Amino acid sequence: MRLIVGLGNPGREYELNRHSVGFMVADALAYAHGLTDLRPKYSGLVSRGTIGDEEVTLLKPQTFMNLSGDSVQPAASWLKLAPEDMIIVHDELDLPWKTIRLKTGGGHAGHNGLRSIIQRLGTADFVRVRVGIGRPPAGFRGEIADWVLSNFDGSERAELDDVVAASRDAVVDVVRIGMKAAIAALEKRTSGWARKK
Repeated sequence: MRLIVGLGNPGREYELNRHSVGFMVADALAYAHGLTDLRPKYSGLVSRGTIGDEEVTLLKPQTFMNLSGDSVQPAASWLKLAPEDMIIVHDELDLPWKTIRLKTGGGHAGHNGLRSIIQRLGTADFVRVRVGIGRPPAGFRGEIADWVLSNFDGSERAELDDVVAASRDAVVDVVRIGMKAAIAALEKRTSGWARKK
């Protein structure tokens, strides 16, 4: 069993925010693998199914980002999962836009959703799919919170489907072929992106 968590903020006003890209990846995964029957549980929306031969539970916390652990920890506890059986998909300020990285463990780097999950689980040793949103450009007026809670701009939206699909496929690869092979597959899948711009 794997627990796959997409992080975001609930509500229509947040659905196109940079901070909700984890929800977008979770929705793409649900659509691609028939996990579309999302029901309220663990202070989130949950669906169960399979990816390949692996049983999975998909979770979209509905607690708002800074309380994500209040949804993830009860789900992990009920399912009796070790941290390494969890995959968290989240936005990452410290990665440029269109950059996707896989990682196990590490700090929260100021990400309130990760901070909450780490605090509630008592460990950071889960798999992360880090979807780069980049830092605000030089002319941006506002705080970091304003940036992550703003919508993707027009040029980003033109590329968003590709970023979400590659992130979704990275989750699937972690489940099907393991972390090391998934990292290699992700690098191959996205290697030409920089040259396309």
